[in-house]
Amino acid sequence: MVQLIIGNKGKGKTRYLLEKVNSEIKVVSGNICYLDKSSKHMFDLNNQIRLINVADFMIENTDQFIGFILGIISQDHDLQQMYFDGFLRIARLEGKDITKTINRICKISDTFGVNFFISVSLDESEVPEELKELIAISL
Repeated sequence: MVQLIIGNKGKGKTRYLLEKVNSEIKVVSGNICYLDKSSKHMFDLNNQIRLINVADFMIENTDQFIGFILGIISQDHDLQQMYFDGFLRIARLEGKDITKTINRICKISDTFGVNFFISVSLDESEVPEELKELIAISL
């Protein structure tokens, strides 16, 4: 499953993601990973949630980001959920079409049984039509 949290910058996507991930840790049986562009939210997350600062890993393009996700999954067979805060930045998709990458993440989710919650700084009207069914919340 892939869910998109859509909204322009400053609309509360990060706050929504943090509240969701901290409530989910109480009910999921597997591990949760939270990918962000910094370690700023380290103390906002439950200590059972793995925070990864993507900026530390020198990811230069979207293919490297997808490989990074697959590497995380390959090393954690109990991984159940992944949260992406600032998706456009961490996936190197600012100003680009997100369709191909989101479709790849959907295939990864189906193949490995990992659920993805993705914060995207776009207005709902800017989301490609093919991805609108994935929108969980629009802020």
